[in-house]
Amino acid sequence: MQNIEVIKKNLEDIKGFLKDEKVMMANRLKSKIIGFLRDFMEKKEFVELLPVIASPVTDPLSSPETTISFSVYGYSLQLTKSMIFHKQFAMLAFDKICIFSPNFRIEKEDLWKSGRHLIEFTQLDLEVKEATREDVMKLGEEMLTEVITRVLDEAREEIQFFGRKLKVPSRPFKTVTYHWAYSMFGKDFEVELSRRADAPIWVLDFPEKSREFYYRQGENPLYLRDFDLIYPEGYGEAISGGEREWRPEKIRERLRNKGIDQSLYYPYLIMLEQGIPPSAGFGMGVERLTRFIAGLESIKYCRIFPKLPGKFGL
Repeated sequence: MQNIEVIKKNLEDIKGFLKDEKVMMANRLKSKIIGFLRDFMEKKEFVELLPVIASPVTDPLSSPETTISFSVYGYSLQLTKSMIFHKQFAMLAFDKICIFSPNFRIEKEDLWKSGRHLIEFTQLDLEVKEATREDVMKLGEEMLTEVITRVLDEAREEIQFFGRKLKVPSRPFKTVTYHWAYSMFGKDFEVELSRRADAPIWVLDFPEKSREFYYRQGENPLYLRDFDLIYPEGYGEAISGGEREWRPEKIRERLRNKGIDQSLYYPYLIMLEQGIPPSAGFGMGVERLTRFIAGLESIKYCRIFPKLPGKFGL
């Protein structure tokens, strides 16, 4: 049982946090950003779906052991880490979908110091049937530039409060390969790329071994048809996505090669065997986007009740 005095102290800290004007302004800005994102998706004729909070299967994110499971009516459910599988399944009903999806991910405790990690956060998830990697990268560029343009026009009070010097990035964004970035900066290349960049930059072609099994392999099967978008000025990862693998035999092969127990993903495999169309998509963290636009040192200000890795939160 937690020490009651420690809990009281943490609650006092939370009370003070809620009175911080920076918190109020960041969340007011985030509310406007969500509206701008919704407007963009509606203009592009996306269907907005409601999120799935718990499911028999969820994204492993390279760490299935950190999945939170519980029993309901005798069936095992898991808290959703991302809606990747459900986005693929939704392609049976719609051509283009988006979801403001809450996610719960247990991160390493020391990541609270990164300034960009929460264990509870929301991302804009989208998926497009029969799309290529390049299709959704273009969509991501259009989305980000439109949101920043509207922020500068319609959220001037918030931007002035934070003293943010923000400019609309030019399209198309620069692209580099994973191989180039790794050879230049080592395993923490995204941190270094972000620190050095003055505009968003795409990183393409991650090695098959470094990513989850649901990304589609390229002509060279050692590399994937995927991407990350990196914010400039040290704000880190903005978007992650790519083309999805939809063929059950390929997924089973990837699971075997990664040494993953296929029984963990039976619902997913059964749906694939029944047939789903190819697609591509990505996820964009709403709090990370707000942090970048506001120029904040920590993502904690972008959520009214933040849960940082290893920290107490309501």
